[in-house]
Amino acid sequence: MAAIPTISSTFLPCRSLFGGVSRNSSPLPRFRNPKSFRIRAAKLPAGVEAPKVEPKLTAPFLGFTRTAEVWNSRACMIGIVGTFIVELILNKGILQILGVEVGKGLDLPL
Repeated sequence: MAAIPTISSTFLPCRSLFGGVSRNSSPLPRFRNPKSFRIRAAKLPAGVEAPKVEPKLTAPFLGFTRTAEVWNSRACMIGIVGTFIVELILNKGILQILGVEVGKGLDLPL
């Protein structure tokens, strides 16, 4: 005898109440005549003036804005000073700390 599985009704396939299957079946209802409406903004408070001219801003070239470049240069300065401090404390260059052999020249047999 087959047992009936107990699953939620949300997992069962749905059937249309209207019998026919439409070509554009979507879960959202379609409106034949779109309604248009107008949005009205609130009035400005007393003493506040609207700007007379909209400011014209140029689009940044590939994301290079003044603020981004200032923060980038600050981070670079912090990194360079940090590198100098590490070299001063350990009495080694940064390449020697990373394990690169320096000071032996090209070591080419002539």
